[in-house]
Amino acid sequence: MQIPYELVLGWRYTRAGRATRRNGFISFISGVSMLGIALGVAALIIVLSVMNGFQKEVRDRMLGVVSHIEIFGPGGGVLEDPQRTMAEARRHPQVVGAAPFVSAQALVARGEDMRGAIVRGIDPAHEHEVTDLAAGMRPVLQRLVPGEFGVVLGAELARQLGVREGDPLTLIAPSGQVTPAGVVPRLKQMKVVGSFDSGHFEYDSGLVLLHQEDAQRIFRLEGPTGIRLKLKDLNQAREVAAELGRTLTGEFLIRDWSRQNRTWFAAVQVEKRMMFIILTLIVAVAAFNLVSTLVMTVTDKRADIAILRTLGASPSSIMGIFVVQGATVGVIGTLGGLLLGLGIAMNIDVIVPALEQALNASFLPKDIYLISKMPSDPRSDDIMPIALISLGLAFVATIYPSWRASRVNPAEALRYE
Repeated sequence: MQIPYELVLGWRYTRAGRATRRNGFISFISGVSMLGIALGVAALIIVLSVMNGFQKEVRDRMLGVVSHIEIFGPGGGVLEDPQRTMAEARRHPQVVGAAPFVSAQALVARGEDMRGAIVRGIDPAHEHEVTDLAAGMRPVLQRLVPGEFGVVLGAELARQLGVREGDPLTLIAPSGQVTPAGVVPRLKQMKVVGSFDSGHFEYDSGLVLLHQEDAQRIFRLEGPTGIRLKLKDLNQAREVAAELGRTLTGEFLIRDWSRQNRTWFAAVQVEKRMMFIILTLIVAVAAFNLVSTLVMTVTDKRADIAILRTLGASPSSIMGIFVVQGATVGVIGTLGGLLLGLGIAMNIDVIVPALEQALNASFLPKDIYLISKMPSDPRSDDIMPIALISLGLAFVATIYPSWRASRVNPAEALRYE
């Protein structure tokens, strides 16, 4: 099969100056454009992969404490028939675990130190079904025996209060009891039976776990205030929540994990979108360097263009030659950037420690950041748009110089040759 001469000439012009020294500068500019596109594409892939990795890491740690779906009664009161609701929820094919809980706010005090906390009354026999944190600390949760009023604190909260396992702790309920002397807050002496470290500061510094029955006695409730569910696919949480809202008997407030932390996830998406736009400008600058490359090539090849025109080449063929040249640079640069970016993104857990050791520095100190290792999560839904945008910008950059080449007047170009 005969190759179109436009492709052959376009590829030859891309390599201009490699065989002779006459057009070496054009070849250098073409190489710089190619390198710029490759570095821009690689930077986009690496940055977005690291941001995805951070988002995944924080989300996983968050979901170690927070369940995928929470079901509350209307008005936040006690559920009328929690066993029936749990049984109906378990019938959904996506639900793999369910557990009742009591949620309230209170103050915890140790001497003169006092902290606000979220108190979660749990059933140790079922809690491991809905959170990874409970699944990893089942022996500790088994110490929560009803009637003994034991509590498990977040590690940071325990540190702030200066308590360890076996120390007493005072829990102050927000609603007091009415006496002849006025409203007196309800106090209950608790015993610390353990602590947990979820890796998420918000929960480690403000969450208290105790047995569900003890929580009901302290807050004067007749049953659990909600049910927590775990799903096979956490990304289906919003759809499953909507389906449960239609199938469960009774009226409930159903909240999935993405709505519980909507502000944080929205902020991450905005930041990721802005980084994508900013780094795309780097690719755009490199792509439009092709304009100067092609303009110089067109100027240098005016005689060749004139000869081709006199031999019968149409303006569209001349334009196609330089489009091929620019597109070749764009394709090679994009492919090089994809290989470089994916290579670094997939091996960043090896590259970053090597750089830290070489520079004797720590990029993510453990005492400041939740995550001490650089995570990375390359995703095809990020990589494909990057490649398409890079190729599109490279193609757009070739249009004007190629059009100018097709407008060259053969007689004028050959006058001084």
